[in-house]
Amino acid sequence: MTDIGLTQARDKMHAAGVGAAAIRVFESHYANLADGAGGYVREADIEPLLEVDMASDVDIDRREAEDALDRTAILKLNGGLGTSMGLAKAKNLLEVRDGLTFLDIIARQVLAARQRHGVRLPLLFMNSFRTDADTRRALEAYPQLAVPGLPLCFLQNQEPKLRVDDLTPIDWPRDPSLEWCPPGHGDVYTALDDSGILDLLLERGYEYLFLSNGDNLGATPDALLAGWFAQSSAPYAAELCTRTANDRKGGHLAIRRRDGQLVLRDTAQTAPEEMDFFTDEHRHPYFHTNNLWVHLPVLKRTLQERTGVLGLPLIRNEKTVDPADPTSPAVIQMETAMGAAIEVFPGASAIGVDRNRFLPVKTTNELLLLRSDLFSLDEDHHLTARGPIPEIRLDNHYKIVQDFDRRIPYPLGLLGARSLTVLGDVSFGQGVTVRGHARIDTAEPMLVPDHAVLGDPA
Repeated sequence: MTDIGLTQARDKMHAAGVGAAAIRVFESHYANLADGAGGYVREADIEPLLEVDMASDVDIDRREAEDALDRTAILKLNGGLGTSMGLAKAKNLLEVRDGLTFLDIIARQVLAARQRHGVRLPLLFMNSFRTDADTRRALEAYPQLAVPGLPLCFLQNQEPKLRVDDLTPIDWPRDPSLEWCPPGHGDVYTALDDSGILDLLLERGYEYLFLSNGDNLGATPDALLAGWFAQSSAPYAAELCTRTANDRKGGHLAIRRRDGQLVLRDTAQTAPEEMDFFTDEHRHPYFHTNNLWVHLPVLKRTLQERTGVLGLPLIRNEKTVDPADPTSPAVIQMETAMGAAIEVFPGASAIGVDRNRFLPVKTTNELLLLRSDLFSLDEDHHLTARGPIPEIRLDNHYKIVQDFDRRIPYPLGLLGARSLTVLGDVSFGQGVTVRGHARIDTAEPMLVPDHAVLGDPA
C-alpha cells in the first residue's frame, strides 16, 4: 500500500500548492518511513562531546563583532499554538510579563540591538498556517521592524498526516485542517529557500542566520557570538549549555565515531534501554539549546547540491488525527529537527553559552518563573535572572494557561526560593513570597492570602 499512499500524498500536496522542494523532502522521508526509519542513535556509535569553546572566553574586536552582526539575520520559529497549555492562537502572543507578549519582547530586543550596534539586523518569523494571521496582525504594532526588501513572515510547509495502518493520507471531513501537520522545525531550511527569502538575504549581503525557538526569550541578538561565528569560518554552529540534573530530558550533541561528525541526539532518537546514558549529565555534560548559527552561502550551495533535500534524520511521531480526541484514528507525522542539520555540514561547531540564553517556556512552570521577581527586563529587553532558579512543580490544576492565570493572577516572589511544589486547587493572593523550600498539598480548594510568606528558609 505504500506506493498508493505516496501517490495520494503527493497529489494532495500538489493540489494544496505545496512547493516542489517540500514535496521532494516529503518523498525522501516517506521512503525512509516505509523502510522502517526513524530509528535510534546508539550509544555505541557516538562519543560524548566533553569540551567546547565557551562564549565567556571569546575575545572579539567590537568593530569586527558589530560588522558580523550587521551581516546577520534573525529567524524565530513561530509555528506553535501552545495547545499543550490550552492556547488556541500563536504561542508567541501569550503575555509573559509586564504586559508584554513573547512577540513584543522579541521585537523590542531586535530594535534595541539595531540601535545599540548600528546594524540592519532583519527579523523573520517562520509561521504555520495556524499562526500566520494572528502574528501578522500583532506585528502591525511595530511598523519600524520591517527591513526594506525583506518580509517579516513566511510560511512553514505542511504535509499530510498518514494513517498508521497503511501510510495513506488521513481523510477527516469533520475538520479537514486536521488532515495536515507541519513537518517539524527541520523544515525551516526548505521553507527559507522555497519562499525565495534565502536568495533575498544573500542578494542584500547577509551571510549569517541566527535561528531559535520563539518561546526562548534568552536567544537575543548577540554581537560577540556573531563575531565568534564569523571568525570561526564554521558553516554551522550550535549553542550549548552545561547540563544539570534538571536538564536530563534535553537533547545533546555527540561525536559520531565513524567520521568524527557532530550529531544531535534527542529523546525520540534514544532507545529505551539506553535512556540512562542519555540522561546522564556527567556522561553528556552539555545540552542543545536550539540556538543555531548558519552560514547562508554554504546553506544555499548545499541545498542546490542536494536538490533541496538535506536528508535530516526522520522522527516518527505517532498521534491521533484530532489531538483533542484520543479515540480518533492513529496517524504518523513525519518530522525533522532543525538542530539535526549539524550532521549535514562538515566542520560544524558548537559553543558553550550562559544559561540566560536558554529561557524556554514549554509549561506554566516556566511561565511562573519568568513572571516572578526572579527575572527582570533590562533596557534592551533582555531577561536576566537575579538569583538561582528554583525547581517549580505545579500539578494539572495549572496546566492550562486560563486555569493558571485564575489561580496565580499576580507575580510570585521567588527571589530566594529553592523549590515550590503545589498539589491541589490552590489560589494565590497578591504579594505572596516563597523562601527556601515550599510545598502545598491539599485535597480541598485553598487560598494563600495576600503577602503570605511560604517555605522554610533553612
